[in-house]
Amino acid sequence: MSPLSKPRSASTRALQQIIFLALLLPCLPQPLPSPSPSPTPAPPSLPLSPFNERLDAAYIAFQAWKHVITEDPKNLTADWCGPFVCNYTGVFCAAAPDDPCILTVAGVDLNHGRIAGELTDHLGLLADLAVLHLNSNRFQGTLPGSMQHMRLLYELDVSNNLLSGAFPSFLTSLPSLKYLDLRFNDFDGQLPPAVFGRELSLDALFANDNRFNVSLSSGGLTNSTASVIVLANTALAGCLPPSIGDMADTLVELILLNTSISSCIPPEIGKLKKLKVLDLSHNEFAGELPESIGDMESLEVINVGYNMLSGEVPESICLLPNLKNLTVVGNYFCEEPVSCLHIPRRDDRMNCIPDWPHQRSHEQCVAFDHRPPVHCAADGCILPPPKRL
Repeated sequence: MSPLSKPRSASTRALQQIIFLALLLPCLPQPLPSPSPSPTPAPPSLPLSPFNERLDAAYIAFQAWKHVITEDPKNLTADWCGPFVCNYTGVFCAAAPDDPCILTVAGVDLNHGRIAGELTDHLGLLADLAVLHLNSNRFQGTLPGSMQHMRLLYELDVSNNLLSGAFPSFLTSLPSLKYLDLRFNDFDGQLPPAVFGRELSLDALFANDNRFNVSLSSGGLTNSTASVIVLANTALAGCLPPSIGDMADTLVELILLNTSISSCIPPEIGKLKKLKVLDLSHNEFAGELPESIGDMESLEVINVGYNMLSGEVPESICLLPNLKNLTVVGNYFCEEPVSCLHIPRRDDRMNCIPDWPHQRSHEQCVAFDHRPPVHCAADGCILPPPKRL
């Protein structure tokens, strides 16, 4: 034994063993944690029963409607037989909004069916209907008054039919209605101001190509909160009022072509900064095109063709960042900025712009220049020329 080495005591060996176990312990396999209990699977949802009082009422409505259909060239209603109305062509069912355990008829879509007949009064039994699309058929008569019970109706499209009579007044009392399309029918009479009212609060109104009359003097039009208003080929009485600017928060598309308006274009129209499409063509607008239109930064299409407008096309309009179509054909403008040439679609024919192609004859332009100048009143109307002494 070396004199430098000393025998190890028992306590020293015990301490070394403890240190060794402490270093080894993390390397030993640890017990796995107990697994968390798996969630109890939800019981499979049962299909809603096709038998309830609402579907029974819908069966009565569809059978009564089928009874007054005289022609169905595409046989869309051929399978409207038996009590399972949710299987009918064009009929869509869903859980009732007030009771998710009940199946009900939520939509009817017979677009482009060329179906001939009438709209039966029994349609009012479809009280949960949210969507009714019947465009491009041959339905006659008018909308039945029983439809006033469709308190959930959101979209109504009966365009391109043979419907007639006065505007169905009950439509203004439907609390959920947002999309109303009556175009290309034969409705007549006054389009009530309530159609544009904030209580009805439509988002889109298509009433063009009927025989409606609309009074602009009542201010009803400019009360609207709609984003789209199309009144083309409708008789509008009165002048385009300065209150047109009150529609700035919502209006995106305004179509008033061929509406017999004799008016100035009020400068307040420039407030419509969300407007993308403006069509005032084929009317009797006179005076100058307001410079304020150049503030309508969202404008993509402006059509003021075939009016009596004159003066210069404002350069601010041609510099609008989103403008893709500028139509001023058939007026008496005498100047158009060169900046207008970059607009992708531009029609400036039949004006009085010197050295510009396809303009009016010199005689026509001289005759127009000799007319009394146009003066616009505060209400947007054209003032009569002063009497000569």
